[in-house]
Amino acid sequence: MVKAVDPVNSSSANTFSRADWQKGYRSLPQEYAYWIDEIEGEIPADLEGTLFRNGPGLLDRNGQEYGHPFDGDGMVCAFSFSNGKAHFANSYVKTPEFLAEQKAGKILYRGVFGTQKPGGWLNNIFDLRLKNIANTNVIYHGEKLMALWEADRPYRLDPTSLDTIGMESFDGKLSPGQAFTAHPKLDPKNGDLWAFGVEAGPKSTINIYRVDRGGNLHQPISHRIPGFSFLHDFAITPNYCIFMQNPVKFDPIPMVLGLKTAAACIDLKPNTPSQLLLCDRQDNLITLETDPCFVFHHCNAFEQGDEIILDSVCYDDYPKLKDGADYKNIEFNKVIPAQLCRFTINPATGQVCREVLVSRSCEFPVVHPDYVGQPYRYVYIGAIAQETGNAPLQAILKFDHKTGEQQIHSFAPRKFISEPIFVPRPDHHPDRPDIDAADRQEDHGWLLVLVFDGEHERSDLVILDAANITNPPIATLHLKHHIPYGLHGNFTPEVWV
Repeated sequence: MVKAVDPVNSSSANTFSRADWQKGYRSLPQEYAYWIDEIEGEIPADLEGTLFRNGPGLLDRNGQEYGHPFDGDGMVCAFSFSNGKAHFANSYVKTPEFLAEQKAGKILYRGVFGTQKPGGWLNNIFDLRLKNIANTNVIYHGEKLMALWEADRPYRLDPTSLDTIGMESFDGKLSPGQAFTAHPKLDPKNGDLWAFGVEAGPKSTINIYRVDRGGNLHQPISHRIPGFSFLHDFAITPNYCIFMQNPVKFDPIPMVLGLKTAAACIDLKPNTPSQLLLCDRQDNLITLETDPCFVFHHCNAFEQGDEIILDSVCYDDYPKLKDGADYKNIEFNKVIPAQLCRFTINPATGQVCREVLVSRSCEFPVVHPDYVGQPYRYVYIGAIAQETGNAPLQAILKFDHKTGEQQIHSFAPRKFISEPIFVPRPDHHPDRPDIDAADRQEDHGWLLVLVFDGEHERSDLVILDAANITNPPIATLHLKHHIPYGLHGNFTPEVWV
């Protein structure tokens, strides 16, 4: 039986006001650098390192709104922790396209998700240029800080100043326009960073990259697969890279004619199975079918005997925004909810079984970084505050695979959360007699959660105890301003301030 622990907010009623939620979609044109001096609680003395986060920071150009937040320009934030203090800085990724629009003071490029250039279809027809918005993720690896967007090469930044250095080609091994995922995976066993890029078309090519600890990109593994491929994320195990081929179709004609954006031209194929693509380290590809679903994000995967376990956030349909719709006035009761599901895969027999682990609508799963690709017990994920239906993410849910227990920390009714980030404590041997010795290290850490406060119209960085997230926050760091709703980030033990 699943036991839910939610002392903070157990109401199943509507938990938010639309006016509060909409405030988080205002641009932040200013760039800051300051020590955070308004803190409730106390920053742990042994929390040392830097949390980098990325997301769309500009959602308009001089009042011309982008049609979808995912089209907004990438803004990287750095929260630096040292000696019980915290420093904040943010900076835009200064791509040539960002600088051109900044100079012009208006939208010059079409967006992938919902943005057309002003002037109607005649001003958009045959314009297939894509603006590298570098807004989806940011990671420090091999002494390189990289802002990521999945349809192009990364942008490298200076980790001290956050100044934009330029596109990262890995010594010329990535060509101009070559895709590099916004969801790389770090192998905890050897420090390799695994990534991929998709060349999509009537037939698609998946290029799998390995970047070693020194930041060197090795010869990619390439697989040609039939049909248009929409792959946002993947999972790794010691022997496999695992992809979910969403059963989608893409009609480029409306995009070419300037009538729709690229994302508006994607639809789920009815009654078509999803495909699991298992790419092993010997360049072999195994393709298996499972029930139709759509996946943006995978949680984790591991090998168990002859089987592979894959945990993913699943939608029953492609949750696209209708062309021309106002994303700030969506009807949440009509938005497709997502559920955390487990796929049990037998590559030898081809059998795939799926079960729902968390039925409450949720997104942005994370695990302890040492357990990526390994058997694990705990997942932390953004969730809605109410038990059923759909709404903005206002809570953090911790799921225990061993017991089925769910812990919930809700920030409702006036606060809205982003992806949680797990940071291990330096001491990996806590005195935890309540759990098995083999499990004692896994939830010994902190969750760092960026929270938008609709009442005070600012953002907070909240530090939770990952072992018991229902406890009050260890510390709440109040910023002097808001951060627009962001996407992904990573923590590194390095500090530059």
